[in-house]
Amino acid sequence: MIGLFSTHAQAYLLILSIGTTLVFALPIFLVPLLWARVMQWTLPAQTDLTVYFGRCLGAFILIVEGLMLRAALTGTALVTTFEVLAAVAGFMVVVHIHGALRRIQPWTETVETGFYAGMLVLTLMFWPVG
Repeated sequence: MIGLFSTHAQAYLLILSIGTTLVFALPIFLVPLLWARVMQWTLPAQTDLTVYFGRCLGAFILIVEGLMLRAALTGTALVTTFEVLAAVAGFMVVVHIHGALRRIQPWTETVETGFYAGMLVLTLMFWPVG
């Protein structure tokens, strides 16, 4: 399974980077409270810390998006980018399962577990080999 579609690794990164930039990175970075409402989170009365953490998370997502876009367009650090993606996907599965088991997240976040699990599988399938 690992590297089954490795010849299309850069195309995978391009598609993934565009999609996740539009759906996750930019909304979380630019309008974290709007994104949280869309994802069904209950917002606290005091939101400054929420906005701060949302923008911090969005900034880190944008860094990963930049790595993906660079690797997709130039092939630079292709394997390293896939390592980062696999780590992100794996840890996000753990984070979302933990939230689901403790029942501290909206249903939309629990559903998102499948997105990250799928991203991990696809990342392994498109892993650059050879």
